[in-house]
Amino acid sequence: MEKINSSLNKLANTNQFQERYEKLKQEIFEDEQVRLFLNANSSTVTKEMIDKNLGKLYEFTSQSNKCDKCPSLDGCINMMHGYYPKLVVQGKALNLNYEICPRKLAEDEKRKREKLIRSLYVPKDILKATIEDFSQKDDENKRLGVLGKAMSFIMEYEPGKRQKGLYIYGKFGVGKTYLLGAIANELAERQISSLIVYVPDYLRELKGSIGDNTVNEKIEMVKTAPVLMLDDIGAESMTSWGRDEVFGPILQFRMLENLPTFFTSNFDMNGLENHLTFSQRGEKEEVKAARVLERIQYLAEPVKLDGINRRR
Repeated sequence: MEKINSSLNKLANTNQFQERYEKLKQEIFEDEQVRLFLNANSSTVTKEMIDKNLGKLYEFTSQSNKCDKCPSLDGCINMMHGYYPKLVVQGKALNLNYEICPRKLAEDEKRKREKLIRSLYVPKDILKATIEDFSQKDDENKRLGVLGKAMSFIMEYEPGKRQKGLYIYGKFGVGKTYLLGAIANELAERQISSLIVYVPDYLRELKGSIGDNTVNEKIEMVKTAPVLMLDDIGAESMTSWGRDEVFGPILQFRMLENLPTFFTSNFDMNGLENHLTFSQRGEKEEVKAARVLERIQYLAEPVKLDGINRRR
């Protein structure tokens, strides 16, 4: 140990080491943030404290401060990825506290919002939809009515309060599903969870789950979502089972619990009633169809979405 200390002392006393040491000190004191910190704490920070904590000051200057030296969150150069150093006075010493950087904070918030939006069989790009993009599409005048009702729901939403969703109907490709995604993202900004379900694939999934006894579990998940969005209802091949054992209980529960529900469809209400009336086998069941339609009308306000087909 004595030999090591002796060697270090000899190294510290060399001209080369002193030159490098003085140059390092100069670089540290030329740093704007260091100067601001020392000026702000001039009544408590002594020369002795500075000399003893040059290592901390150097650590501070060599890192990115609030992302100023980082190209991106993935390209963070700091010792603690996604955190930046902040100089503090602790007793008679200088120290560094690491705080979350703006980019990591934004990324964490984004992931939180994404977790609030669950989806079943919905394209990923729909989950990135925004109200701003929807409102800037062509045929804006034809979309203002729908947009206004969507924003009213978002602004007025309160858990447990009876509040109608929207039954959005219109031609293919006018942006019905995109609007659901935009509404879901706006709700997530307000920490409100939602679930978007593409109905035809959901019903196919349920049929395939009969053998493994997970049907009830999958129905329960949809039934109890704080805000439910049933996309493309009417595109499925209607069966008595789907109408009476799936949609019926889901909608009945949501009525009783005041859980807002949105729908999109190519059918208006009359067209949907006709779709629900005739099962896949050709059976005509007007009363059962009317019962489901009544629940939909209780849960959602019909609103037409016009525009050009953007899928072409």
